[in-house]
Amino acid sequence: MRAFDGKVALITGASSGIGAALARELAREGADLVLVARRKDRLDALAQELQGAGRRAFAVAGDVTRDGDLEAAVAKAVAALGRIDVVVANAGFGVVGPVEQLTLEDFRRQFETNVFGVLRTVHATLHELKRARGRLVVIGSVAGWLSAPGAAPYSMSKFAVRALAQALVHEMAPFGVSVTHVGPGFVESEIRNVDNEGRLRRESSAGGPPAWIVMPAAAAARRIARAVARRRRDVVVTGHGKLAVWLERHVPWFVSFVFSRTGRRARRQPSG
Repeated sequence: MRAFDGKVALITGASSGIGAALARELAREGADLVLVARRKDRLDALAQELQGAGRRAFAVAGDVTRDGDLEAAVAKAVAALGRIDVVVANAGFGVVGPVEQLTLEDFRRQFETNVFGVLRTVHATLHELKRARGRLVVIGSVAGWLSAPGAAPYSMSKFAVRALAQALVHEMAPFGVSVTHVGPGFVESEIRNVDNEGRLRRESSAGGPPAWIVMPAAAAARRIARAVARRRRDVVVTGHGKLAVWLERHVPWFVSFVFSRTGRRARRQPSG
């Protein structure tokens, strides 16, 4: 028997990167899918792909920054598939730049998607998750443990959702709902092609990690799916991510030393 046979999973930010890869992996493990994102054309293509593999899947255009979009997606999912067993709060992007050059609006925009978008997803789905004794998955980042120069808004948002997940672990336990916080390191995605306004650009930002350290999204999705199936509380994806978290916990002075030598130049947002 596959890990998610008979289960229904709702994924936000499912049009690319970890979200799309996780949709394929959960489908391979027997789940039916509700795909939510802003780019409906991509969602439709992914839904057709999953349907071709024998799964029930449908796409719902929605923006986690808009009140009501997640509730509408949940209503459509329950009407079409009858239940929701797994919810993946994955939608997010990164605002970059030195703090002194960023505005309060930049920080608000970052939190609206990465923090309040997760909260909207949680509020819209908890009733169904409690009914199914299901699984909530919060996609954070290694940046939720250590904050690099030039990435304060992103790190702040990921620290916040890690705190939210930790609280929900205890609040949801009496209802049989597990909460898994995922901290990816460098994973294949379009995040470096998204500017500070949340717009997808043709070119990625400069100064990215070397290709050899970037984990394919499909490999990350397999690790995440295993953790969710086992109802683990925390999983750090990628070896370098695990090392970074360990160093920050045990030898933070070394992390500061590395940043002082390599991280003072802030990553720039993409253009073009």
